[in-house]
Amino acid sequence: MRSYFLLFSFVLPFFLTAQVKEETIDTTAYYVRMEGDSSWIKAISLDDVYIFGKLEFANKKERLRYYILRRKTLKVYPYAKLAAERLVELNDSLSKIKKRRHQKRYTKKVQKYIEGEFSAELKKLTRTEGQILVKLIHRQTGSTAFSLVKELRSGWRAFWYNATAKAFKISLKEEFRPTAVLEDYLIEDILQRAFAANQLQRQKSVLDYDYASLSNKWKTVPSKKD
Repeated sequence: MRSYFLLFSFVLPFFLTAQVKEETIDTTAYYVRMEGDSSWIKAISLDDVYIFGKLEFANKKERLRYYILRRKTLKVYPYAKLAAERLVELNDSLSKIKKRRHQKRYTKKVQKYIEGEFSAELKKLTRTEGQILVKLIHRQTGSTAFSLVKELRSGWRAFWYNATAKAFKISLKEEFRPTAVLEDYLIEDILQRAFAANQLQRQKSVLDYDYASLSNKWKTVPSKKD
């Protein structure tokens, strides 16, 4: 009798464990476990994957316009991405500095560093490249270039920068609006295709829009007439 009791005591924990597993795991579902994780999951979160349609143009002029825009966008995007990264670093550092005067001193140092990092290359940009860069800065940071200059320097400096830019037909207040402006949608399309092809390093926009929805919307919009 004692041997049966010992056997029952030995088997019971395994029986109970099997019952728990049977109750908590749906045997009809497929479970996976990620490397380094002890839990089983039903689904894995993946990045969005887009299937791009073939580029179609109404005429040669539109094709040329698109590829010129593509060349300029690929050229200036890294600067916008870098600006967003520097802004995140700046805000993170400022949150750790308690005194206002120390924040101002640090901001001035960072501003000089950013100007030195950007100035030489930005001077080589054309007017249209500069305007695309302004839009992409808004795409990456959620703030216009004017707002960033005003925040980092002063209202007067921001006004002066904007007035100077206007002389070259560049507005630092320009926003990235792919839901309303065809060229901005084309810029987004260029970026998404470049991300997928690993031509550019992906950095998500902080703005609220969906590329797939944009693509469906602009398919129904007539092309620009020459």
